[in-house]
Amino acid sequence: MNLNSQTFSSIRKTKIFNNPERFIEGWYWVIPSQNLRVGEVKPVTILGRELVIYRGKDKRVVIFDAYCPHMGAHFAEGKVEGNALRCFFHHWKFDAEGMCIDIPCLDVPPSVKLQTWPTAEKYGMIWVWTGEIPQQPLPFVPELEQKECDVAIHSHFLLNCHPNVVMINAIDAQHLNTVHKLPLEIIFERHELNENAIIFSNTTPIKDNFFLIKLIRLFYKNVITYSICYWYGSIGIVTLGPDFFHVHMMVAVRLYEGGKTEGQVLLMTKKRKGVFGWLCNRVVLWLTKIAAKYFLMGDIKILQTIQFDLKTPIKADYSIMQFINHVEKQQSLMWGTWQEMRSRNVESKPKRERWEDTMSND
Repeated sequence: MNLNSQTFSSIRKTKIFNNPERFIEGWYWVIPSQNLRVGEVKPVTILGRELVIYRGKDKRVVIFDAYCPHMGAHFAEGKVEGNALRCFFHHWKFDAEGMCIDIPCLDVPPSVKLQTWPTAEKYGMIWVWTGEIPQQPLPFVPELEQKECDVAIHSHFLLNCHPNVVMINAIDAQHLNTVHKLPLEIIFERHELNENAIIFSNTTPIKDNFFLIKLIRLFYKNVITYSICYWYGSIGIVTLGPDFFHVHMMVAVRLYEGGKTEGQVLLMTKKRKGVFGWLCNRVVLWLTKIAAKYFLMGDIKILQTIQFDLKTPIKADYSIMQFINHVEKQQSLMWGTWQEMRSRNVESKPKRERWEDTMSND
């Protein structure tokens, strides 16, 4: 690979990657589904924006901006009534679409509408789209797009570096030899799934030095899959295993105050039928948990203190540079306001048709 000066210059002048004031428009995790019961309302702050989240009688999750448009009372102090939310202060009531439907002192409420945000639930998590209309489906493992999954929520973490820097860890082939001491050569092929998702697949055999690979080798002798699917520059899904038995680990992160990272690790595998399938998946998720802990512990030590600056890229960093360029091509929003960044001389692109997620809040 020829790392010419033009490529190097474009990497050094990034506008989105590793920028503490910018993030990509997309789906971001909010809280685990189990943490929000029917009839419960909670305050949440996502990517610098204060929101309120509640679950109505129909079990649907709704997310509003946090403050009442009347006098600014916080909706988290309010009460869920059926599928609507009533403000505690003056008892203005808003339906799941954000429309004001009742004010106790008025026969007919004024035409007032809250800012609502698209929501969905998958992998045991509640997700929010940070724009008006979802342009892509919820992040998915390509081979499991239409399949049910068994999922285990592994851990929650906070790191002192930008989410983009956390993401490149899985395609940093050099660090597998240094931090994790794995004597293997990884060469990635890149494939863009869509404008917001990119896949890096390993094309070389993984050697048997890693304990999990040794275990797999007792039953399987062919090439072991190792690939990473990225969404919005902030969600990485690692797929590992023999062709007949892949396991998957999702690292879902979001930009936190001060350019830091807040994240969740989810472990998943294809749902299998019957008691034997259930028991088998428990073992698979347990093994995946061990592997995740092995990799995360070593990496966290680095990610807590790193001051990322790719000053001297080499051939082994090519996949990282491809990832950075992929991030730079996406629509960015401003931290806190969620407003788009566009040049005054560039007209807004027409809105694309709404993507319908059949798994969203059924």
